[in-house]
Amino acid sequence: MKKILFRFLSLIVILTLAFVWIILNPKPAFAQLNTINYNNINLENRDFSHADLAGVTFVAAEMRGTNFQEANLTNAILTKGVLLNANLEGANLTGALVDRVTMDGANLKNAIFTEATLTRSRFYDANVTGADFSDALIDRYQASLLCERADGINPVTGVSTRDSLGCR
Repeated sequence: MKKILFRFLSLIVILTLAFVWIILNPKPAFAQLNTINYNNINLENRDFSHADLAGVTFVAAEMRGTNFQEANLTNAILTKGVLLNANLEGANLTGALVDRVTMDGANLKNAIFTEATLTRSRFYDANVTGADFSDALIDRYQASLLCERADGINPVTGVSTRDSLGCR
């Protein structure tokens, strides 16, 4: 009985010390500096070519005809956006969240989508020559449509578009 009581009291003391340590030693949470958000804005035909847009947020943005050629969009968030006929040739979207985005007619030639999340997005008539979708999460139906016109090898990663999409 004494052993059980001793263990219980030891546990209470350890938990109390841990709680006090957490309260007295807080670490501040740092917000990402220099973050730009393009939310609910019209960016039609804007030129973001060669821009460093890593971690930038584009939520519900109108981006028809926008030029993202060779842009760094790693870990960017593009949700509910319209990228009809946009130019993303050679853009790096590694780790990006591309959810519910319409990319119909977009130029995705040599774009990098490794480890990106491309859920509920459309790519009708998009040029995916040389694009790398390695380890990307993409809807099965959209992947099968992309496989119909997948061709080429990404010049940066050296990965075949067909292989990265898992085309048979």
